Amino acid sequence: MKKADIEEFYSRLQEQMPEPKGELHYVNPYTLLVAVVLSAQATDVGVNKATGPLFKVADTPEKMVALGEAKVRHYVKTIGLFNAKAKNVIALSKLLIGEHGSEVPRDREALEKLPGVGRKTANVVLNIAFGEPTIAVDTHIFRIGNRTGLAPGKTPLAVEKKLEKKTPPHYKLHAHHWLILHGRYVCKARKPDCPACVVSELCRFKGKTL
Repeated sequence: MKKADIEEFYSRLQEQMPEPKGELHYVNPYTLLVAVVLSAQATDVGVNKATGPLFKVADTPEKMVALGEAKVRHYVKTIGLFNAKAKNVIALSKLLIGEHGSEVPRDREALEKLPGVGRKTANVVLNIAFGEPTIAVDTHIFRIGNRTGLAPGKTPLAVEKKLEKKTPPHYKLHAHHWLILHGRYVCKARKPDCPACVVSELCRFKGKTL
């Protein structure tokens, strides 16, 4: 996709969603981190149903550790891979207490050392909690990057690097949310809603729906 087309691509998404926001519910950087860890291979709606009650009783690392793994597991049992996720939530909470003064670090390397936190999770936390212009490539962004021709790549990291390079600086803060929401509600995996797409004529996808 040409530079002018990329500018227009983001301009149209911005016009449609001037202030995009993530759909995970949280009350502080810590609960955001926990929510994103829990969201792996799960829907935001499903995670929010579980974390609503959980965050009412545990919204700090200390409270989460005091709650204990068994009770955390009970709260998140409706989420896929809940056993491993509950274990990671307790483990990362202990690390935050022991190594970071109970604060979520504003550093990718430090974040990725926390149990259950990979590059995508770190990027989400850096973007939402700290306003860093990171782009977390999930299945939606990976699909859009390749399908539209915006940033084709064989791996999520390859797509992320291309998006970082090609996305104009003035769009980087919200690019992550625009692309995820567009992929979730318009450029869907099985049947993209091309007639409702504001960037349809800029898109290189050959299988557009009518």
